[in-house]
Amino acid sequence: MAEGTSNSGGGGNAGLAFIVGALVMVVVVIAFFLFSGGLPGTQKKEVNVDVNLPEVSAPAAPSGN
Repeated sequence: MAEGTSNSGGGGNAGLAFIVGALVMVVVVIAFFLFSGGLPGTQKKEVNVDVNLPEVSAPAAPSGN
């Protein structure tokens, strides 16, 4: 008598792989928006830096008589 060779097992892993893949894609999209600040071209970033500092003079050195 030949034993039945059925391919049982392993079929349920395809659904799990699809779910895990979808979750990975959601995390990638969220990370993109967090680290890049949104879609490219939707915001113009303007940076103004003022480096004009007041002039500071050194104190007068004491005379050593």
